[in-house]
Amino acid sequence: MRDKQPRIVALIPARSGSKRIPDKNIRILAGHPLMAYSIRAAIDSDIFADVVVSTDTAHYAEIAGYYGAEVPFLRPPDFAGDVSPDIEWVRYTLEKLKDNGRAYDCFSILRPTNPFRSAKTIRRAWQAFLAEEGVDSLRAVEKCSQHPAKMWVVRGRRMLPLLPFGPPAQPWHSSQYPSLPEIFVQNASLEIAWTRVVEEQGTISGATLMPFITEGYEGFDVNEPRDWLLAEEMAGRARVRLPTVEGAPFKSQDPVG
Repeated sequence: MRDKQPRIVALIPARSGSKRIPDKNIRILAGHPLMAYSIRAAIDSDIFADVVVSTDTAHYAEIAGYYGAEVPFLRPPDFAGDVSPDIEWVRYTLEKLKDNGRAYDCFSILRPTNPFRSAKTIRRAWQAFLAEEGVDSLRAVEKCSQHPAKMWVVRGRRMLPLLPFGPPAQPWHSSQYPSLPEIFVQNASLEIAWTRVVEEQGTISGATLMPFITEGYEGFDVNEPRDWLLAEEMAGRARVRLPTVEGAPFKSQDPVG
């Protein structure tokens, strides 16, 4: 553990252009906009110098501010498209904050599509990151439910295994799941990295990553309409606890959800 605690900022990306679930980041889940749960988890974790939402609309910014986050500036449209890479808005945000006299040693990306990530989850990841020497970043992962050794590339009327490993008599694609090597897939729970990685390597993760293995629904991500239905069911029956959001829900002139 380092003697001096690094200064870290929470970055919550909340662009407005979601197509599979329109206005997903502000859609109402259990009484509050989806992004509210990431904002409150970040604030309640008590590790961040600042909690900043990166959004491209004033309406989203108003909601973010209501729940306690900052939106010191809007994200340019060029960095808010369907295929805009994360490095663009992260670099833009960190550089603009630095220009305003707000520099940070580290940043954490907390995607609002992960409503069940808690303050405790964030603290656990931060302590793991601080305890590890020689890494550029930490990324949340979970054991994959569909093993890539069972996946295929289809080309016309033929197909090839994605991972052509294993002995000819017992290739991986014909092996039982327990016999295959453990494979992990990233999820949307969180990422933590040194800001120098963005400045020096031009990526959000660098070359040396450490795993943060999430537990239970810490890595649950809302991407498809069916994910939203499952999130509502879990929250409605209190099967999984959402971060606590104090106070009355945000009241919009044009509510979404």
